[in-house]
Amino acid sequence: MTTETISGITLTTKANVYFDGKCISHGFTLADGTKKSAGVVLPSQLTFGTAAAEIMECVAGSCEYKLDGSDQWLTSKAGESFQVPANSKFDIRVTEAYHYICHYA
Repeated sequence: MTTETISGITLTTKANVYFDGKCISHGFTLADGTKKSAGVVLPSQLTFGTAAAEIMECVAGSCEYKLDGSDQWLTSKAGESFQVPANSKFDIRVTEAYHYICHYA
């Protein structure tokens, strides 16, 4: 199931801009204090580092990703997600805009 709307949030209006604008996101906080971010990765190949564990939920588009220590590229498309361990990194390869919600675990 793809998340289309989120009610009752506090949104950080200043965007987080990474990799010369190839990834743009906004952080938000749910009523219960849970922090997440929503954003888009534009066509590129990037490497992200994580502090907290993350669940990357694809809400539109698709990507290929490779977790740290793996040689295998996997695909994630709308309605799917993948998990990234804390204190790790992952490569992401995008050929069309990849819209996501990052759930910090």
